Amino acid sequence: MSNSRVRARAIIYRQHIAQTVKFMDGDYEKAEEDYGADSIVALHGLEAVRKRPGMYIGSTDSRGLHHMVYEVVDNGIDEVMAGFATEVDVSINEDGSVTVTDNGRGIPTAMNHAEGKSALEMCLTDLHAGGKFNQNSYKVSGGLHGVGVSVVNALSKKLVAIIDREGKRFRQSYKIGIPDGPVEVIGNSDRHGTQITFWPDPDIFETVTFDYATLQNRFRNQAFLNTEATINFEDKRTGKKERFHYDGGVSEFVQYLNRSKTPLHPTPIRFEGERNGVTIDIAMQWTDGYNEEIDSFVNTIYTPEGGTHLTGFRTALTKTINDYGKANNLLKDTTLEGSDCREGLTAIVSIRMPEPQFEGQTKAKLGSSVAQGAVSALMNEKLSEYLLENPQVAQLIVKKAISAYEGREAARKARDATRRKSVLETTSLPGKLADCSERDPSKCELYIVEGDSAGGSAKQGRDRQFQAILPLRGKILNVEKARPDKLLDHEEIKNLAIAIGGGIGKEFDVSKIRYHNVVIMTDADVDGAHIGTLLLTLFYRQMKPLVEAGHVYIAMPPLYRVYKGKKQIYAYNDEEMSAALAELGQGANVSRYKGLGEMNPQQLWETTMNPETRVMKKVTIEDGILADQLFSVLMGDDVEPRREFIIEHAHEVINLDV
Repeated sequence: MSNSRVRARAIIYRQHIAQTVKFMDGDYEKAEEDYGADSIVALHGLEAVRKRPGMYIGSTDSRGLHHMVYEVVDNGIDEVMAGFATEVDVSINEDGSVTVTDNGRGIPTAMNHAEGKSALEMCLTDLHAGGKFNQNSYKVSGGLHGVGVSVVNALSKKLVAIIDREGKRFRQSYKIGIPDGPVEVIGNSDRHGTQITFWPDPDIFETVTFDYATLQNRFRNQAFLNTEATINFEDKRTGKKERFHYDGGVSEFVQYLNRSKTPLHPTPIRFEGERNGVTIDIAMQWTDGYNEEIDSFVNTIYTPEGGTHLTGFRTALTKTINDYGKANNLLKDTTLEGSDCREGLTAIVSIRMPEPQFEGQTKAKLGSSVAQGAVSALMNEKLSEYLLENPQVAQLIVKKAISAYEGREAARKARDATRRKSVLETTSLPGKLADCSERDPSKCELYIVEGDSAGGSAKQGRDRQFQAILPLRGKILNVEKARPDKLLDHEEIKNLAIAIGGGIGKEFDVSKIRYHNVVIMTDADVDGAHIGTLLLTLFYRQMKPLVEAGHVYIAMPPLYRVYKGKKQIYAYNDEEMSAALAELGQGANVSRYKGLGEMNPQQLWETTMNPETRVMKKVTIEDGILADQLFSVLMGDDVEPRREFIIEHAHEVINLDV
C-alpha cells in the first residue's frame, strides 16, 4: 500500500474546461506557433529513464524501488544459470544503499573499440547494451533487454561498480548515471565477480527505504527456482541475516506455499522436460481449500500477469483432467471448466528458454508463442501418465474438481443476482446503502463504514452527488475459510456484492462495478483493523480485479484534534500531533478520536471525505506470491504459521491499542 492525497475532481474538471475554452477562444494559431521544430526534444543516453522512470521499472513507489534491487540481483542469477557463479550476496546498508555481489565472471572492463569506452561503462550507461544479445555469452537469461543495470544507474544518485577479474580489482563510480571518471585499477584480486552498490535517488522515488520482508520473499523464491544458487541476504540496519538454498527446487517451493494448508496428497506432483527448446519444470499440489495459487516464472523471473506458458499449463490441465474423468466414468454428462480443475491447487510453472519475448521491460507477462505449445505438450503427456499410474490421487483430484463444479453451478444464480446491471434499472438498494445521484461509475465513491453511528455521520457529511455510504452490521465472514458457494448466504457480503455490482468469485466483472472508488472507512482501533482486514480478504479472494484495477482505498481518519480557541489542526500520527502543539503554542488542547462516531458530520467531511483534504491509502498488489502467502497464513485455519508470523513481526508493532 502507498499513501496518496486524493485531489478534488472538480479541480480537474475546471482545468479541463479551461483548456477547452482556450482553444475555443481562438488560440489555435498561438498553439501552432508554440509547436515548432525547436519543440522536438531528443533525450540522449539515460535521460529518457529519468524523464519516464515508470516505463522501465513500473512505478516510482515502493514497488519500483524494490525492482531496482531485482534488476541487479537478476544479473547475478544469470551468471548462476550460465554455470559461472554459485552465490549472490545482497545487503541493505546502514546508509540506505544496497550492495549486490556475485562470484561470476565479472563484467568485462576492457575497452570496447567499436564504442570507444570500456565494456563496464557501456553496460552501466547505454540502454540495450550487454552480453545477453550475444547467445555465446548467455544461453538462458532473465535480463534480455540490456537495460536493467543501466536503468538502476540512471535512477541512483550514486552507484559504485567494483569488478574482480583477471587477477585485478577495477572500480568506477557514477552520479545519476554519469561516470565520475574512467575505470580504475585499485588493486590485485584472487577472486572474480561483480559488485554493485547503489543509492536510489530520492528525487525520483516516493520512498528510498527498502523493506526487508519484500526482498526476503523475492530471494527465497529465486533460491527455490535455482537449486544451484545460494543467496545470502543481510540487513545491516538491524543485523538480520538469512541464507537461501533449496535442493528440492519447485517441489519444495510448493510445499512451502502450502505450509498453512491441508494437502489432498502428501507429495507434490512434479514434471520436468524439454520441448521445442523450452526447458520446463512444474510442481503442483491440491489442497482442501478453495483458492488457487499458480505462480509462473521465465528464466527465474516472476511473471505476475502470466503469459503464454501459463495459458499452456491451464489449457492442458483442464483437458487432461476432463479426459481422465470421462475415460474412467468419473464424469458423465459433465464437462469441467478450468476454474473447477484449479480449485485448491497450488502450482509453480517455471520455464527456461533463450530470448523470451516479454510484454514490457518489467517482464510481467510472457508473449513467446512457442512456450504455450511446449508447456501444453509436456503437461498433457506427463499428467496423463501420472493420473494413470496413481489412480487414488487421480480420483481425489477429479472429485475435488466435481465438487467445485457443483458449488459453482449452485451459486451461479446467486452470483447473477449480485450484479447491478444499472442503477437506473433497480428500485431497491441493498442493506442500508445510501446511494449517490451521479450515474457515471468513474465519478462515484462507495464508503464502507463500521456500524450505524459512523454511517449516520457519513451520510450527513458526504457529498450526495458522488459519495455513497454502506454501513456494516458487525464483522463480515472470513472468506478465507468459507466455501465460495456459501458466501452469499452471509447477508453483509451479499449486500456488499450487490452494492459494488460486479458480482463475486471467479465470475467477477470489473467493467460492471457501480463505483470506481471503494473506500474502507473504519475506526482506528483493533476492531476497526479487524473489519478492514476481513474486507481486504474478501476483495482479494473474491473480487481481485477490483484491487488490481486500483479501485480499493483505505480511509485514514485523524487520530487527534489539536485546538486552541477557534484554531484547530487534525493530526494523523504522534509526530503531526507534536508539531501541531508546537504550532499552536501554550494552551493548546488535544483530543483523541477513538472512533468515527465521535466526529460530527462536518468534522468527518473535513478530515476523511473531502477529496481536497482527505488522506487515503490505495490498496495495491506489490507481490502476488507474498500476498497469497500472507492471506493464507493470517486468515487460514492453521494456527502455527500464524503464531510464528506474529512472533517474528511483534517488534514492528506501533500504536498498539490495548
